[in-house]
Amino acid sequence: MIFYYFGEYLLLLKKVFKRPEKWRIYWRETMHEMSDIGIGSLGLIIIISTFIGAVMTMQIAFQLDSDFIPNSIIGQINRDSNILELGPTISALVLMGKVGSSISSQIGSMRVTEQIDALEIMGINAAGYLILPKIIAGIVMVPVLVIIAICCALIGGMLGGILTGAVSQTDYILGIQAGFNGFTIAVAMVKAFVYGFIITSIPAYKGFYVRGGALEVGQAGTRAVVIGCITILASDYLITALML
Repeated sequence: MIFYYFGEYLLLLKKVFKRPEKWRIYWRETMHEMSDIGIGSLGLIIIISTFIGAVMTMQIAFQLDSDFIPNSIIGQINRDSNILELGPTISALVLMGKVGSSISSQIGSMRVTEQIDALEIMGINAAGYLILPKIIAGIVMVPVLVIIAICCALIGGMLGGILTGAVSQTDYILGIQAGFNGFTIAVAMVKAFVYGFIITSIPAYKGFYVRGGALEVGQAGTRAVVIGCITILASDYLITALML
């Protein structure tokens, strides 16, 4: 059964990436989706990432409470943890809950109200028109949101350390700068790119093939978020294993 759904998903992607009828219409829809995914999720990402960074600093300071370990190591561990794992993955899971459920419900509602059937009768590639702008917006905006999440987490970590007295600003900044490996940013961006594709394509697939009424649309949204989160975690493991 899983191979049936996976095959159906691949066939949908084949329709999605067909050459668009009018690029100008797709461009307008892509800009609209970028605004919804990027600007619409910005506040949530900033708040969550800032608090995660602050909590990470306090937990690291608690675990490394030793006279033999310099306080600057707190900033270093916080930096690498947020760049490699917490920034991309936590942001992706949050976006899957917010953006993924919205995409699935939106496309699912169009399916059950026969709007998608009307587009196909008019000769429009409904899969491409409805899904391609969302996928492009996802793979562009999710990396941007991940970069913002990492920056906010580092700033939140510094504020958390200063407010609790766990680490001074000087030691924290020294730790962030010490031993920085730029390859970790490349790993984070690869993860963000893959997550952006997953966050938009899987909910779109579940919504596009939903059957029934409002109840089934809600169930499809729930399944899309669950499957998407599992896929994000599995891809996180694979990318980490391959690149690190």
